[in-house]
Amino acid sequence: MDIYSFILGNKETFKIIYAAIIVFTCLLIVLKTNKLFQLSSHSGIRYFRNAFLFYGIAFFVRYFLVFTDIFGSIITPLFEFFIIMGGFFLTYSLLSKRLNLKFYYSSLLNPIISIFYLFAIILVLFDIILKTSNFMFLSQIVLFVVSSSISYINYKEAGSKNKFLKFYFSAMILILLAWILNFFVFLLFGGERSILINVYILNLVFFLIFLYGVIKITKN
Repeated sequence: MDIYSFILGNKETFKIIYAAIIVFTCLLIVLKTNKLFQLSSHSGIRYFRNAFLFYGIAFFVRYFLVFTDIFGSIITPLFEFFIIMGGFFLTYSLLSKRLNLKFYYSSLLNPIISIFYLFAIILVLFDIILKTSNFMFLSQIVLFVVSSSISYINYKEAGSKNKFLKFYFSAMILILLAWILNFFVFLLFGGERSILINVYILNLVFFLIFLYGVIKITKN
């Protein structure tokens, strides 16, 4: 029995383990980056923190609330909303300092973030009406193309000695590949599970890379 067959044969157990690792990783990133923000007051750091807060909530909703009867059919729309907002926050964290955007008291409720909320709701509504997930996939692909480009520019400007920006750029490329692969798997293969395992692995690596980078920074 190969590894794919073993995982597929125990898919529910592996889903819980997979989600638990991501939720726990996001929690650690949020806590550690919140300390960094308190020390530096860097606006990009708090939007970076918010991204992983929303990613953590998204995976908790998708893989743990499914066991309750309270939320039922709104689990998928909630998951999409938090995932899309996570992408917006991550991209915005890269743009905030570069564009010298205004510092708002709240990073969760301000005019710019309100626009992101509106866009996220519209995209989720389109997916609900058309009974698809294509708008979520396409929004994330576009956002991570932008994020990958900006993170590469940041890395080149800072020089190769900045290991965190190197990790950052590597993580952006991985998650971009994961979204592209995920999109085409659902589009062309109807969600072939053996291929999706590779997507899950890329997702895990993405979150773990960021956790490693944040831990390194907080230690220094």
